[in-house]
Amino acid sequence: MSDTDTLPPQTDQSIKDSLVEAALLHVVFDGWSQDTLNAAAEDIGVAPSTARALFPRGGVDLALAFHRSRDAILAKELAQHDVSGMRYSERVAHAVFRRLEIVADAREEVRRASSLFALPQYLGDGAKAVWETSDTIWNGLGDTSTDHNWYTKRATLSAVYSSCVLYWLGDDSEGFDATRAFVDRRIDDVMRIEKVKAKVRENPLGAALMKGPNRILDRIQRPGDTARSRLPGWIRNDT
Repeated sequence: MSDTDTLPPQTDQSIKDSLVEAALLHVVFDGWSQDTLNAAAEDIGVAPSTARALFPRGGVDLALAFHRSRDAILAKELAQHDVSGMRYSERVAHAVFRRLEIVADAREEVRRASSLFALPQYLGDGAKAVWETSDTIWNGLGDTSTDHNWYTKRATLSAVYSSCVLYWLGDDSEGFDATRAFVDRRIDDVMRIEKVKAKVRENPLGAALMKGPNRILDRIQRPGDTARSRLPGWIRNDT
């Protein structure tokens, strides 16, 4: 029996992970493309047919896998990191900046991915990837919202994160200090908006004006775990 016979078989996920890491050596030259996927497969000895099966759309699926692998790193870190001593806004800013730090050694790869997801045919993929990052952050920070706030939190943070990525891609400051300050400002802007909304709700006139819209919003629930309710936004029809 050879040594290889004693090794556990690779799972599809482990092969995908290996292809993503191998691809990083080629993205700078060939972008997130089929050529990059083919080169990565050759580097680690994976059959081209296997690589195509795991990444049917080639480079775009490869770029998405890279993005999600870094989200997974952030999720693990947030689960292990105690942020109870931070203010709420500091927790969010920490998570956003940490997500950028995780890809600090792959800035050109992120730049290439951003350009790819800016193409009309991949705008939906890019928006979904950013939403998933926002969802990772909120889940990691212990968000328990189940109503329309589940959506508004993620939509707002998606916009913030997207702007922070663009700023970071052009930041040449030491340790990305300028980006850190930018993240803090953006989060502070969001928190100010939330404070205004809270004051409106506390004001009798504002509460009266929002009574109708709130009645509708209260019917919106976060997506369930079943296949039937995986689409963003489903409305209860039991009342």
